[in-house]
Amino acid sequence: MSSRRIDVFWRETAIALSSMTAEQQRAFLAQCSPGDILMLDTAFEAWAADGQLPPQADGWRTWLMMAGRGYGKTRAGAEWVHRLGWERPVRIALVGATIDQARAVMVEGVSGLLSVARRFRRKVKWEPSMGRLSWGKGSVATLFSGDNADGLRGPEHHFAWADELAKWRQADAAW
Repeated sequence: MSSRRIDVFWRETAIALSSMTAEQQRAFLAQCSPGDILMLDTAFEAWAADGQLPPQADGWRTWLMMAGRGYGKTRAGAEWVHRLGWERPVRIALVGATIDQARAVMVEGVSGLLSVARRFRRKVKWEPSMGRLSWGKGSVATLFSGDNADGLRGPEHHFAWADELAKWRQADAAW
């Protein structure tokens, strides 16, 4: 079975699981292997809250996710960026308050891009010294800092994931 068909199968399974009673869910999950449970976790769109999914309208330019700790903002951002990077060649800016925070949270964190790629069993190339993550089809995501607005001048990107905007020292200039 192709990886796309497997993804669709697990997404449909996760949707079916969400319509079951708690007792039915427990019975279903009791029959699953640890690998099955991990595959269900990759079907993020099936169980994510509406606010954790990108807007469905055409032509949107800004998606703001304003929520508290534990809501899943990082996981939602990583899922979105990973899907963009996997589907077609694009350039993506990963902008955090600092380069270190962008690396620690957005890329290497528990809910970051490397974790999401592992869940999908898809290889990405992480070059920490370059602050660059790349996918097989030619997509590249590069780390930037909201503390250095000038660093964002020049490079062109199709998309940007801006994390923790309120922590950026040069937020207005960087934006």
